[in-house]
Amino acid sequence: MVGLGRQSEDDEKQPVLDPYFSGTTAVTVRPELRQATYAWDQINVFTKASKRRLNWIRKDGGDQQPKHILKDVKGVVHPGEFLAIMGASGAGKTTLLNVLTYRNLKGLKVTGGRTINGETTDLGSIKKIGAYVQQDDLMIGTLTVREHLKFQALLRMETRTSYKMRMRRVEDVIKELGLTKCADTVIGSPSLGQKGISGGEMKRLSFACEVITDPPLLFCDEPTSGLDSFMAQNVVAVLKALAERGKTVICTIHQPSSEVYAMFDRVLLMAEGRVAYMGDVDGAYDFFREVGYACPANFNPADFFIQTLAIVPGMEEQCRGRVGKIANCFQESKVGLDMAKEAGSLVLSLNSGNSVEVDTASRVQSHYRTGWWGQFKAVFWRSVLSNMREPMVLKVKAIQTVFIALLFGVIYLGQELNQEGVMNINGALFLFITNMTFQNVFAVVNVFCLELPIFMREHGNGMYRTDVYFLAKTLAELPLYFIFPFAFVAICYFMIGLKGDVGSFFVCVGIVILVSNVAASFGYMTSCSCSSVNVALAVTSPAIVPLMLFGGFFLNSGSVPVWLEWLEYLSWFNYANEALSINQWQNVMSIDCGGNPACPSNGSVVLDSLNYSVDNFGVDLAALGGLLVGYRLIAFLVLLFRAYRYE
Repeated sequence: MVGLGRQSEDDEKQPVLDPYFSGTTAVTVRPELRQATYAWDQINVFTKASKRRLNWIRKDGGDQQPKHILKDVKGVVHPGEFLAIMGASGAGKTTLLNVLTYRNLKGLKVTGGRTINGETTDLGSIKKIGAYVQQDDLMIGTLTVREHLKFQALLRMETRTSYKMRMRRVEDVIKELGLTKCADTVIGSPSLGQKGISGGEMKRLSFACEVITDPPLLFCDEPTSGLDSFMAQNVVAVLKALAERGKTVICTIHQPSSEVYAMFDRVLLMAEGRVAYMGDVDGAYDFFREVGYACPANFNPADFFIQTLAIVPGMEEQCRGRVGKIANCFQESKVGLDMAKEAGSLVLSLNSGNSVEVDTASRVQSHYRTGWWGQFKAVFWRSVLSNMREPMVLKVKAIQTVFIALLFGVIYLGQELNQEGVMNINGALFLFITNMTFQNVFAVVNVFCLELPIFMREHGNGMYRTDVYFLAKTLAELPLYFIFPFAFVAICYFMIGLKGDVGSFFVCVGIVILVSNVAASFGYMTSCSCSSVNVALAVTSPAIVPLMLFGGFFLNSGSVPVWLEWLEYLSWFNYANEALSINQWQNVMSIDCGGNPACPSNGSVVLDSLNYSVDNFGVDLAALGGLLVGYRLIAFLVLLFRAYRYE
């Protein structure tokens, strides 16, 4: 196995200039990067309707104006503050978080300014000094907590940070976030029935992945989603502790309990895309009381504020009037005016008073903190561990291989060289191809599709390149496509009574290995082309059937319609069946026909009846190799395109 990038002792003794590392070792940092004041001013977001939709709206007589989602939103968050963005459904809190993180803005027009420490920010700077904990926890369930953090440290910390310091940082983060008890427990995957750590531990692990680089700015999208009140309180307590260490923490949250609400330093209440209040938690009580909506005693303030700002069906006009009144009062209040003044002074791009439109479609080249070789070693190490612990890849596949091989061996046991034996042997050879195809294609589809969302997120975070992931994944799984085909053929080859010399056996093994790898390549291609496991499974079977029909068993190769002959060149069934048949029947001089004139008298006659030629053996092997590379190359190009679209 490839090593994990250990450096020499001399390297470990040298000081490390790492602005993101915090630990017991003395580290030289730039003070301005250790704290972040994030300000935004006059943020407006509009939808971008396509020309087709605009034409449809004009014909229908509907409103041709784009929807105004966020309206002149302003705000400032300082180091050491924990800001919660709250509001009813449709208030615009998720859109605001997307604007602040420069994510998921496709189809939107954004105007306004955003700065960090008074300097205009963009996606690149947000990725460099900020961290984003998304709502969904996407991780490889077969790794332990420590292994997962080790992988994150290898790829997310600066290149000049030594291996020893990376591992020290992993242990520090495990202790800081209370993951010591589950550090050596597998993460698990509830959706796949794999038991592992609890939901609260999973969420804390998500935080640990982001704070491994000690970023000064942390965003969280619904950190308490799916957790009970106790776990939610623990998770928010972790964020509160991070803020107390000087980090700037911004999160969206839905209906927090009163205990959770009390942990926030500041709240940003949104309604109808406007700021209804932004300030201290205690100040929200006074503000709502002053505008005539006092929170009752012994009532969860978060629930009260959200209900007050919600648009109730059937009472839209009355609710919008109340929301407009509250938003206008805050805009004219001392707290609102002071906040707007501070945001305006920090957002340098708006000092002239002109709104700046942000091109949300522009892509910023991700900064990889680890070189190509370092990325490959880390991804390859994780892929090998995942394969070794994945029951679907090893246990199920091993049982399946042995069982089917024994079943074939028993069914076709001891075939003799006569007319019936010729037909049975040809059927067994084709079943070799069919079994290797479906066994490997669907194994790839089930496993690879489930990892695609993880790849998209990690690649989007600038952890590793697309070619690194694809190559490491391919090489890590390559031994499986040698071991299982070899075991399959070794079990049933001599039981069936195929050609008895050792050379023919190993040629058969080589052909079956080629088939398994071509099938895996085809599985990669369909997996990379589809959006989910279900779609990939639905597409793969119909795609294989035509290729199987042109394999020379169900339809003689000489009987293929002219206008469908091109499918023969894409079918590994065709090339593999011909190669296996040549290997089996070449130099077979005599077949016991028992006086039956319809029986083939020797191996050459069998090959002629199948319209196969011995001269094509080398071409068949080359074609199988070409399909292996071709399907795999198409898969990589599709994955590369999807990764580019995701950025």
